[in-house]
Amino acid sequence: QVKLVESGGGLVQAGGSLKLSCTASGRAAESYAMAWFRQVIGKDREFVALSPWTEDTTDYADSVKGRFTMSKDFAKRTVYLQMNNLKPEDTALYYCAADMEVTVFSSGPRDEREYNYWGQGTQVTVSS
Repeated sequence: QVKLVESGGGLVQAGGSLKLSCTASGRAAESYAMAWFRQVIGKDREFVALSPWTEDTTDYADSVKGRFTMSKDFAKRTVYLQMNNLKPEDTALYYCAADMEVTVFSSGPRDEREYNYWGQGTQVTVSS
């Protein structure tokens, strides 16, 4: 059974912090890389951050760089997204996603089509 389970969303005031978690099980636990995306109703899903399990690199969207930090615990098959200095425009449904193989699309690993498995999403709401 493939499963990604997110947690940690909630309501926070602007300037506050939240930490999201995502644990992979089943085939998702054998993935090459994990990523975070977010989506506002009526808009396209937006890339936030990604990191391969076996590389010490993380790619961030410009909109979150310097405020969000993605980390990994391979033994627990869990990734985290520490979100600091949150802004109202960060309000969205946040998803984690698992990529089972090295980049296959010319658009690169930020492309949501790269990702084979998705969690159910966790809502983050930032009030002004």
